[in-house]
Amino acid sequence: MKNSLPRLVLVFLLALGCASAADKKILLIAGPPSHGPGQHEHNAGILLIQKCLAGTPGLKTEVTLGGWPSDPAAFTDAAAIIIFADGGARHIALQDDHLAVLEKALSRGAGLGLLHYAVEPTLAKGQVEFLRWIGGAFEVHWSVNPHWDAAFTSLPSHPITHGVKPFTIRDEWYFNLRFTDAMQGVTPILIAKPDASTTSRPDGDHSGNATMRAQVSRGDAQVVAWAYERAGGGRGFGFTGAHFHANWGHDDFRKLVLNAVLWLAKIEVPADGVKSGLTPAELAANLDPKPAAKKAATKKVEPTK
Repeated sequence: MKNSLPRLVLVFLLALGCASAADKKILLIAGPPSHGPGQHEHNAGILLIQKCLAGTPGLKTEVTLGGWPSDPAAFTDAAAIIIFADGGARHIALQDDHLAVLEKALSRGAGLGLLHYAVEPTLAKGQVEFLRWIGGAFEVHWSVNPHWDAAFTSLPSHPITHGVKPFTIRDEWYFNLRFTDAMQGVTPILIAKPDASTTSRPDGDHSGNATMRAQVSRGDAQVVAWAYERAGGGRGFGFTGAHFHANWGHDDFRKLVLNAVLWLAKIEVPADGVKSGLTPAELAANLDPKPAAKKAATKKVEPTK
């Protein structure tokens, strides 16, 4: 009996090691700081996602803060990759050979989720890849980025919406996005009708154009978050919200993104979704040390004589 006890312990430890090795890895990438306090809080947002997923069976997370992982090996065993970062020419996925690194990971079936500004590549670089990888993208001089109260009055039946109730929340919800032809492979997840306030800005590369104005005038519904099934079996997710860090404190907003992470990694999403809770202190943790916005100087006007 004495001799068998160490063997039992060894078998138990080996079993634990095998279970851990079987866990699917989620690679969470936060871009550098940008915008003012409480906006585009990439590092804090990614750390909240990690915190809320902690303890999820079959899942482990790895986080890179402030930019792209320095070691390409971080991608080799990732079941899903989440990027929360600025887009456009500064997009961390468009620098150096990063698109090629993603291509290699996604070609073996890894899922890809892009949050907020990260859904915007450039037409010259990344547009083709983003449409192929997640099924949609923000396109300059076509898509727009107003702040508005989006009312999600109904939700589709999809693992990403498990346990999520209809909700309304103000954010910088992008719309008039570019999607695959005939929306092939795309499942709209969040759909809302932009109000007239979204057309208050003049035309510009992100602010307005004749097409979006006509859509708003007609009351067209717009897709602002979506799921994508790639032809090769991989999955993609685009989510245009999360401009305001405080929105992570909304249970349904947060649950939808957490569900999407599991879905991207092909981990079964619980029937009632990923359960999590955040205290005000947890929500305020890890914010970037950004200077407060400067008030516009006022010119003193002398009284007329």
